[in-house]
Amino acid sequence: MPMLDAFIPEGALPPEAESSLLSELTDILLRNEGADPADPAARSLAWVFLHRPASVFVAGKPASAPRYRIVASVPEGQFDDQRRRSMVREVTDAVLAAEQGGYPPDPMRVWVFASEIPDGTWGGAGRVNTLADIAGFVLGDPERGRAYASQRLAARAASGPR
Repeated sequence: MPMLDAFIPEGALPPEAESSLLSELTDILLRNEGADPADPAARSLAWVFLHRPASVFVAGKPASAPRYRIVASVPEGQFDDQRRRSMVREVTDAVLAAEQGGYPPDPMRVWVFASEIPDGTWGGAGRVNTLADIAGFVLGDPERGRAYASQRLAARAASGPR
């Protein structure tokens, strides 16, 4: 159940480019979580929340060019170092491309936070959902979901604290 909060200033992007970017961010999020972006079950769980900051200040003054903040949240165990790096790189590239040359392509204007929600603390549908629950839904098989979650969480534990 990946979720993404996209902070995009009003008017920073042409409307069609912004719409296309939000779809592309969904694909990037799913792919870097380890899901197939074309899978309808996985897509049904991928939510993007668009936030419109009233203003962004840099060094205490209004920013001269748009600044973007993208917060990707996935269940614990879904990101590893490679997936996290890929998520940050792909999102940054996609945001800058969506500007269509309207601003200098400065990656310092795009900040991406790839966060994992601790297992057993993801609430939705009136209950707590674990990685096993979510994976079982996407895979269409609760037993496969438990096996997948066990493997991903064991790998996370073996890699040390984040």
